[in-house]
Amino acid sequence: MIIVGYDHSRDSRAAAAWALDEGARTGAPVEFLYAYEWPTWAPAVATVGAPPVWPDGETDRAVNGMLNDLVSNARKSHPDVRTSTSVVHAGAAVTLIERSADAGLIVLGSRGHSAVAGLLGSVSVAVSAHAHCPVVVVRGRPDDAAPVVVGVDESASSHAALAYAVDQAAARRVPLRVVRAWPPVTGLWEESLVSTRAVTPAERSSFDELLAGWRAKRPDVTIEDVAVVEHPAAALTAAGAQAQLLVVGTRGRGLVRGMLLGSVSQHLLRHAACTVAVVH
Repeated sequence: MIIVGYDHSRDSRAAAAWALDEGARTGAPVEFLYAYEWPTWAPAVATVGAPPVWPDGETDRAVNGMLNDLVSNARKSHPDVRTSTSVVHAGAAVTLIERSADAGLIVLGSRGHSAVAGLLGSVSVAVSAHAHCPVVVVRGRPDDAAPVVVGVDESASSHAALAYAVDQAAARRVPLRVVRAWPPVTGLWEESLVSTRAVTPAERSSFDELLAGWRAKRPDVTIEDVAVVEHPAAALTAAGAQAQLLVVGTRGRGLVRGMLLGSVSQHLLRHAACTVAVVH
């Protein structure tokens, strides 16, 4: 199942459209989930009545009416995709993380309703970091002819990302561009003989072996390789400018290892020109 975090914002509408297209490609049902928390307390002010501490009937009716309209339009635009809705009186991030344990994919807009325009939504960051399944954060305007791009290194999470990217490229019938970036030498050794500013055959041997295995396994997918000496975040941001989907692993390195997004993933979620998939 594909679960879409929906709040009727422009970005969540783009996420809903992306999810419906994905459902049409894969046959997966799509659920539109609207989650919101109501204040559980309010300051006492003598001259102002306290607001309700739980959603009233009118609010729920408005939310359900909005979701019903969404499903009605989805049935017209994607008649073969099974759709459903759910309304939860709880935090969106916590709810989506819990639901991800039984989902095949979580799809989000890059921002929800926020008082600060231009910032990546906190829900997108939290869910991308902690979900149990791949999370897609929809960004930019998709070009159906553009390739799928994936970033790899030696980590297990990037190999999972590569497998996901191969399937995506095959389903979309576009090339897959695999980017391996070695960070440049900086500081004391930057101007020494140690810094070649180029990828040596020895350095890229494991990368070539990895792609050779995938080319043999999936001859139906055109796999292109890009090996560069550049910071991975910069290399993938540049590659994403010409992609329809950019796929990365999590590679968290926080105090709780594996539970935080790596710096490259966080950078791409904020700056990539195209939709980003974070694969756990």
